[in-house]
Amino acid sequence: MKRIVLFASGSGSNVENISQYFANNAKVTIAAVLTNKSDAKVLDRCNRLNISALYFNRTAFYETDCVLDVLKASRPDLIILAGFLWKIPEKLTKSFPNKIVNIHPALLPKYGGKGMYGMHVHNAVKANNEHETGITIHFVNENYDEGAIIKQVKVKISPEDSATTIAKKVHELEYEHFPKVIDELLHG
Repeated sequence: MKRIVLFASGSGSNVENISQYFANNAKVTIAAVLTNKSDAKVLDRCNRLNISALYFNRTAFYETDCVLDVLKASRPDLIILAGFLWKIPEKLTKSFPNKIVNIHPALLPKYGGKGMYGMHVHNAVKANNEHETGITIHFVNENYDEGAIIKQVKVKISPEDSATTIAKKVHELEYEHFPKVIDELLHG
């Protein structure tokens, strides 16, 4: 049995998409979802999907081994960042090398780094009149968006596309490709 732990900060749409992808796979289980926001909508999704979820604060994540201990007890084959906005501390990247995977809503190294998430990325892509954008699925290291790239998928954008339209195109790529890449990593 392969075990996944997911981290999320927001609504949890990627968590639900990944959960649905593996729902009928007896060889993969979502061991837990961890969130850094006590009011994150992902908690509601986890209740509805019958997935264990846990909220933690900044102290538990950065100043103690609380989250690290939870992860070790969960024995994850992969840790998936599904819309998680905090930088992963070095104690986690060292404890789980090449096991923490993130999805970024742009073609890294463009539009990566601190503060580059969600609509901030899509607004920057639009402002720079890019002709394409996409997703980057990558391993997490001690720096924002600098871990080894696992897969990139591109989508064309036109001058008529708004930042909202660009976001929709990128979300479609996330939903289609992220679970498949996770599956490939688990069963390599």
